[in-house]
Amino acid sequence: MQVVTERVAGLDVHKKTVTACVRTPDERAGKTGRRRSQTKKFGTFANDLEELRDWLVSQGVTLVVMEATGVYWKPVWYALEGFFDELKLVNPRHVKRVPGRKTDVSDAEWLARLAECGLLSSSFVPQPAIRQLRDLTRYRTRLVQTRASEVQWVDKLLEDTGIKLGSVASDTLGVSGRLMLEALIAGESDPQRLAELAKGRLAREGRRRESSRQGIDLK
Repeated sequence: MQVVTERVAGLDVHKKTVTACVRTPDERAGKTGRRRSQTKKFGTFANDLEELRDWLVSQGVTLVVMEATGVYWKPVWYALEGFFDELKLVNPRHVKRVPGRKTDVSDAEWLARLAECGLLSSSFVPQPAIRQLRDLTRYRTRLVQTRASEVQWVDKLLEDTGIKLGSVASDTLGVSGRLMLEALIAGESDPQRLAELAKGRLAREGRRRESSRQGIDLK
């Protein structure tokens, strides 16, 4: 395979360790085109990743590649971002589909060999500001989903006890719903007193229904 990038590094990222393999021209071999591999293992704490970054820079690496392994790649990416000409995050399935791997080749070295030959496609990693916004919106979505699940559980519990709050209130945990639930927890069981706790639109709807029942036209 033809080498298209002279100085590359492949990173095998795990939870506690990062194995880095640097592939560079073998200067001792002259112009024969032989390649040299150097492999080192680092931890994943901030100072370890700074040491990894400094070592890669000292080797003149211009391209660094790593697989998207769970969330473990993120701290490594953040520590290296902006220090190299190119930083690639690759899909593990893509790497596995490339034929020719020898059994004695480490994951880091195999990534480096594929990278130096231009055989790896990079996954999209947005800029820091977009990443922060995406994380925030995803977290908000999870909170909304969690709240909806809890509201459904409260509705089911009320239905099981014969309390039809969900049939008259559009939001069980709205202002009116919360007041009624707090009254129920305190031991109030009089429907009329519970109805008097309604606020806003629910209170107006309650008065309208009561007036209609009594034959009074409210406009």
